[in-house]
Amino acid sequence: MTADRPPSFEQRLRTVVASERAPARLRAYFAARSESGVIPYTGSRFEHLGGGGDRPQVMNTVTAEDLLAVQTLSVTIPSQVALDLLEGDLGRRISALLSRIPHDLDMVDADAADLEPGSPADDAWRLLLKQDGIGWVKAGKLLARKRPRLLPVYDEVVKCLVGRPKSYWLGLHGALRADDRALHRELLELRASAGLSETVSALRVCDVVLWTHHRDDHRRRGCAGG
Repeated sequence: MTADRPPSFEQRLRTVVASERAPARLRAYFAARSESGVIPYTGSRFEHLGGGGDRPQVMNTVTAEDLLAVQTLSVTIPSQVALDLLEGDLGRRISALLSRIPHDLDMVDADAADLEPGSPADDAWRLLLKQDGIGWVKAGKLLARKRPRLLPVYDEVVKCLVGRPKSYWLGLHGALRADDRALHRELLELRASAGLSETVSALRVCDVVLWTHHRDDHRRRGCAGG
C-alpha cells in the first residue's frame, strides 16, 4: 500500500479558505476599536494606515507611515535602515524599483514575469534583504505595504502552514490562477461573507485567513522557525 500523497500547495490554501471559521476569523481580525480604544489586531491597519502605501502621492516612495505600518505586523525596521530608506541612497534605489512595479495590479492578473527572479519586485526584495537587520519577513512586509494587491504578507506562520514552498510568490500566483481563478473567486466571496470593505484586497484576505488559521497552533506546538 502506498502512502497518501500530501496535499498540494493549492489544496492547502483552498482548504483553509473554505474553513467554516474563516469568515469569523476575518471579522475578528478587522474588528473596529473597542470602547476603550483598543484595536484587537493592529495588523488590521497595515494596508490602510495614512491612506495606504500605494496611494498615488507616495506609491513609489517609502514613507514614515510605511515604516509604522510594518510595525503593526510585529516587526520593526532598524533605525539605520529606516533613515536610509527615508533620506538616503537606499530609498532612492527602492523608489526606482517601485516605479517599475505596477501599483494597480492584482496578483491574479499579473504575469509570472512580474514576480519571478529578475523582476523589479524580486530585485527590490533582494536589495532590502542585503540590509543589516532585514530578513525575508521584514523585506516582504515592507513591499506588501507598497503593493498590497500584488505582493503578499508572508512570515513563518504562513510558511509553516502552506508547506514551505520554494517560491511563495510564484506558488501563490499559480494557485490563484488555477482552475479558472477559483481560489481568487473564493477569496472575494470570503471577503463579502465577512462583511469587509472592497478596499481589503483579495491577497490581503488570503494573508489574514492563513495567518489566523495557524497562528495559535504554530505557537502552541513550537513549529520550526516559529
